Amino acid sequence: MKIALASVSAQTFDNYEIILVDDGSTDGTGEMIEKMRCEAQGSIKNIKYFRKENKGPASARNFGIKQAVGEFICFLDSDDRFRSDKLKTSYEFIQKYPKYKIFHTEEIWYRNGAHLPQKNYHKKPSGDVFKNAVKMCSISISTAVIKKGIFEEIGIFDEIMPACEDYDFWLRAANRYKIFLIPFYLTIKEGGHAGQQSFKYPAMDTFRIYALKKILESKELSGDNFKIAADELKRKCKIFIKGALKREKNKEAAYYQSLIEKF
Repeated sequence: MKIALASVSAQTFDNYEIILVDDGSTDGTGEMIEKMRCEAQGSIKNIKYFRKENKGPASARNFGIKQAVGEFICFLDSDDRFRSDKLKTSYEFIQKYPKYKIFHTEEIWYRNGAHLPQKNYHKKPSGDVFKNAVKMCSISISTAVIKKGIFEEIGIFDEIMPACEDYDFWLRAANRYKIFLIPFYLTIKEGGHAGQQSFKYPAMDTFRIYALKKILESKELSGDNFKIAADELKRKCKIFIKGALKREKNKEAAYYQSLIEKF
């Protein structure tokens, strides 16, 4: 958290607010913030700090959205950080491409402190990215810059989901809007630690299937996008059916088979 905040305070752009949502942490975040306020100047000194009951990342993001007064919102998870020109460069692209309401950037990955090269299939998409968003969560939330009004148009993060809430959001967003890739590496992500959601929930595709089922039932998808989403749901369900039958979980297998037949 301290590194994430330091990366925000080091920005070369100064017209922004910091909203920190402490989702019931037990690591002394409140005391750390107070100490930083006393020692720092500028944006960190004026940080808006909120502590709430632990309800997961979707709830924390939604709480922050409601507090924000700016026209655009950036998210930054506690284990990630911005490069110093993240906000300045994002602002410049917002001004240059006013028709876009969602931007994201390239990112650098580290795992356990070591640089992690990205594969070709991790290449960041731009424009009409629904097909990419269905296949995987191709837009990292800590790289995104989103016009606040979008949350009023398509809804906020689904708080029922303990994980993959960003996958669910990007399905809805990419179905409605083109998304602009800012071609600079402006976010640094640090992975590999036990606090990540992928460690807590190893079967993450259960949540992605839920998200796909939800958007397929929403009547929001066009013919092409409906087929793309339905095909991916069926692909994921077939994998789960195979695993369920192997474990003799016949009821679970029957549920996923019913989704294949429905769509």
